[in-house]
Amino acid sequence: MSGILNIAIQSAYNAGTIIQQESRNLERIKVATKGHNDFVSEVDHKAEQEIIRTISKAFPEHNILGEETGLIDNGSEFTWIIDPLDGTTNYIHSHPQYAVSIGVKEGDKVIAGVVFDPNRNDIYTAEAGKGAKLNDNRIRVSKTTTLAESLLATGFPTYDMSFLDQYMAIFKEMITSTAGQRRAGSAALDLAYVASGAVDGYWEFNLKPWDIAAGYLLVKEAGGLICDFDGEQNMFNSGNIIAANPKMISQILKIIQNHR
Repeated sequence: MSGILNIAIQSAYNAGTIIQQESRNLERIKVATKGHNDFVSEVDHKAEQEIIRTISKAFPEHNILGEETGLIDNGSEFTWIIDPLDGTTNYIHSHPQYAVSIGVKEGDKVIAGVVFDPNRNDIYTAEAGKGAKLNDNRIRVSKTTTLAESLLATGFPTYDMSFLDQYMAIFKEMITSTAGQRRAGSAALDLAYVASGAVDGYWEFNLKPWDIAAGYLLVKEAGGLICDFDGEQNMFNSGNIIAANPKMISQILKIIQNHR
């Protein structure tokens, strides 16, 4: 295991400890609104600062892109991409579906990723070329081959409603074509579930790099495929993402493209 992955794991555990400790006093937590249905709590900030502190101590020369802090540009080829609390809306409502997500890029290539679920104490890890794991056990994407047998995850539009009609048309066809759709509220965990085979695929509009970075590598290293809604690799810029096992991705993409 590389030093980078070790620090990512340590950072995620440290942030998770803060998140769970603060969850005992949710009524005291200050919450602000960044935009329509876009919330940030003081816990997001505390967790992110702890992650930054841990990374900076080990790799002071590296860049850091945090959801709340923005970009700390040290001119490095390495960039840490952090979502300290993916699923803030769930968290402030005591809904136990949220995670810490930390990805690391070397240039344009994601080389390490960690998603930590502090409620279940599950940690998903991946290194480029070395596979993906859940709690040190190797994971692989599912072997489901047809939409009719598949369980898919998605994320409802919450911030930008401009594509709501398009989303609902796709969602309707997905419901009628699959065994089920799930919307849990954490993109990082949805991608981790694709990697571990808990769901067969996942699709969502308008995500940010910190939502995607760690889960992207988990899926790839678990044998899955990822693309944007054009079937290309522009998901970090467009925010539109499909992740699935190799048999499912083209079937999901076809439905989405039918409504674009």
